[in-house]
Amino acid sequence: MQDSLFGEQPGIEPLAARMRPKTLDDYVGQTHLVGPGKPLRRALEQEQLHSMILWGPPGVGKTTFARLLANVGQLSFETLSAVLSGVKDIREVVERAKLRKQSNGRGTLLFVDEVHRFNKGQQDAFLPHIEDGTFIFVGATTENPSFELNSALLSRTRVYVLKNLSEPELQLLLRRVLAAPEGLAGQVAVADEVLALIAAAASGDARRALNILEVGADLAEPNDQGVPTISRQNLELVLQTSLRRFDKGGDVFYDQISALHKSVRGSDPDASLYWLCRMLDGGCDPLYVARRLVRIASEDIGNADPRALRLTLDAWDAQERLGSPEGELALAQAVTYLALAPKSIGVYQAFNQCMADIRSEPDYEVPIHLRNAPTKLMKSLGHGDEYRYAHDEPGAFAAGESYFPESIHGRRYYHPVERGLEIKLAEKRERLDALNEASPRQRYPNDPGS
Repeated sequence: MQDSLFGEQPGIEPLAARMRPKTLDDYVGQTHLVGPGKPLRRALEQEQLHSMILWGPPGVGKTTFARLLANVGQLSFETLSAVLSGVKDIREVVERAKLRKQSNGRGTLLFVDEVHRFNKGQQDAFLPHIEDGTFIFVGATTENPSFELNSALLSRTRVYVLKNLSEPELQLLLRRVLAAPEGLAGQVAVADEVLALIAAAASGDARRALNILEVGADLAEPNDQGVPTISRQNLELVLQTSLRRFDKGGDVFYDQISALHKSVRGSDPDASLYWLCRMLDGGCDPLYVARRLVRIASEDIGNADPRALRLTLDAWDAQERLGSPEGELALAQAVTYLALAPKSIGVYQAFNQCMADIRSEPDYEVPIHLRNAPTKLMKSLGHGDEYRYAHDEPGAFAAGESYFPESIHGRRYYHPVERGLEIKLAEKRERLDALNEASPRQRYPNDPGS
């Protein structure tokens, strides 16, 4: 491989290659590693470069980062791909690095892409040359190094985790490209809205973002002033999909949430499924949908079918474990179940009314018979006196007992509806009410109610 980092003719290379950063300040992303004051940046500034493993998803800049390290450290850059290379290739790289060091004292950075694909013997071939300083070793992997790399190799390197770029970081990168002479300066115009869509479509992958921009520039059409411009329509051609999937905010998004909730409340499984799919296709975070379904299960179904809450929590768990698209089927299962489940807002109304009363009324004291009495003093003050232990009573129910402050004894918040399991809950409450009324042991005989 060439010793030179940037020996090719500019303009012929892909945009991503032309925009490779030459200094740390040019590098976008990974601020947790190379931001001001971070350990790896300090090591580079102090010329203490060391062998390392770069672990992260595709497109976050592992190759670019390795080239930058070589450039900053004034090292020759050699690269191997574990998919295409074998022990013979490793030996040749080692020989070139040794010869280079002997002839001109120049060090070498060896970048090994997809290092996890090398077997144990191939990984072991690097070890003596890492130890004797023949080269600085930088391996890149998308797999967990703890499981895929030899412990001997891991012990001689440091592992750094590279993260997907955020959408603001991708937009910063795109703006730099549009302003850079080696990029697209003066060649094309792009509105901020379109840049945001490109960043969203790239899903944290810098290489994908630059490729989208480059192809979009090829398809740009003159605007009213004759300036080549990448429009939403151009972008849809590049992505071969509707851009609505990347419009994640605004009124339309919240209107769709509303439509989903109302479709479930209205017991229409088909419309509920439609709005779920519209939201997922529009780029909505499936975990956001999962949280909303849990809320719907409590608010609109409640005790009419308590299984609904468990099912939505299971769907949330499945989405977290499986990710997309596999986990989204669990969301569809939950949505259709919720739509056809019996509905009740009894708990929802009871909770809201109780909270409203507590905020507007005095802080009533806990009745003496319900207070805890862990000390002799508290017992001497009557705490817990006359408390009736329900399990000692017939049917484990202390008929005539009250658990409210006396001032609001008899108040009702929860009113089960005549649907689903709440029919049974209402029947049980009627039986308990009858036992209370017939009991000779009324806690507050003159029920003030409210």
